[in-house]
Amino acid sequence: MEFVEVGDDFIVGRIPVDERTRQPYGLLHGGVSVVLAETLGSCGAFYSCPPDHRAVGLDINANHIKGATSGWVRGVTRAVHIGRSTQVWHIDMHNEAGDLTCVSRITMAILAPR
Repeated sequence: MEFVEVGDDFIVGRIPVDERTRQPYGLLHGGVSVVLAETLGSCGAFYSCPPDHRAVGLDINANHIKGATSGWVRGVTRAVHIGRSTQVWHIDMHNEAGDLTCVSRITMAILAPR
């Protein structure tokens, strides 16, 4: 997995679809899509936290729209809500042809320093 771009209100990352990330039927494993989504959303939340605060996951969901068998899947995360104690991030994932492969949403708890 690699970060491609980090902007003021978004993060772009990608993950290869190869022998390490495909399930037995040759498709990108759904759990790998969730790993990409959680990484992007969690990093977005962390970067948006006040100093010394932490972001920890509360909930994540994913809807798998279209399978990917090769190349790269690219994910883009954007904040839906940035609050004092929670954040919600949306992640869209596309294959190299631009087809939507998965949509995900993650809710993060924002923890103050102890």
